[in-house]
Amino acid sequence: MEKHIQLPLTEEVAKTLHAGDSVYLTGTIYTSRDAGHKRMCEALAKGETLPFDPTDATIYYVGPTPAKPGQVIGSAGPTTSGRMDAYAPTMMSVGARGMIGKGARLPEVVEAMKKYSGVYFGAIGGAGALLAKCIKKAELIAYEDLGAEALRKLYVEDMPLVVIIDSEGNNLYEEGKAAYLSSKN
Repeated sequence: MEKHIQLPLTEEVAKTLHAGDSVYLTGTIYTSRDAGHKRMCEALAKGETLPFDPTDATIYYVGPTPAKPGQVIGSAGPTTSGRMDAYAPTMMSVGARGMIGKGARLPEVVEAMKKYSGVYFGAIGGAGALLAKCIKKAELIAYEDLGAEALRKLYVEDMPLVVIIDSEGNNLYEEGKAAYLSSKN
């Protein structure tokens, strides 16, 4: 099913999404990769606040390339989500709800998604230039020293994604494989 989602990703909206849904996100998302996630989780462990409000936030696992003249951002394709698996449950525990990346997630992340009504969206790897066209504004908000892994606030319009894992733990990677294997019998 195709859905157009206006962010932020509230619990109510998250619960309407199902593994396999095609979605188009519009609104504010944040970028971070493993170095940024590590820094945010260390700050939380010290009782510090994050550089953005994580409530109902969606985080895109991306390290964009520098923008060329006249561009908002450079190529912005997803990075492998597994590198954030150690940090994702903590981020969800403070309110983050959506994650955008590529690849499988650990069972601990899926359990946290079920507990906190999280959603994992898949972006197409190798399509960074195309995805960058959906990004209308980009602002560096923290961790500039991390370069491409710095924390950014993006405004996206109709960013095309697929729900890989929904808030009930349904996993398109597993369901798709099972459907394919059963069709071969």
